[in-house]
Amino acid sequence: MSPGESPGPQVRLAELRGAPLSVADVLAAVSGPSIGGTALFVGTVRDADAGRAVTALQYTAHPSAQSVLVAVAQRVAEASPGVLLAAVHRVGDLDVGDVAVVVAAGAAHRAEAFDAGRRLIDTLKHEIPIWKHQLFADGTQEWVGGPEPI
Repeated sequence: MSPGESPGPQVRLAELRGAPLSVADVLAAVSGPSIGGTALFVGTVRDADAGRAVTALQYTAHPSAQSVLVAVAQRVAEASPGVLLAAVHRVGDLDVGDVAVVVAAGAAHRAEAFDAGRRLIDTLKHEIPIWKHQLFADGTQEWVGGPEPI
């Protein structure tokens, strides 16, 4: 979101960030006196993919990605009355072990938090135009989720 932009009362945070992500910031966004359960998903850069050693990756976002992220979060919020949502996704260069995405859902009860959190991360990964460029130890590379290289 741009400074001053409000995503809505249930969507407390929905941003792309070029800097390291804070799990604490995302958890804080979905806390409150009415929250009895919080579901958290943290996605990190792993050291292998399909049997190949990964050394680093880069996330590239389409200019519309921020607004799509907000729209996805708002849709999930509309389907999840009373659930607070937050999601941040990293863009730029990441190393193995870096946090790439954090999603949280806070609700009065755990079932609602789990359901909304899963729906948010699954929809986010499917719809937001962010592409992953993986770099492998053998010198090869691969784009995931984007157009094929020319």
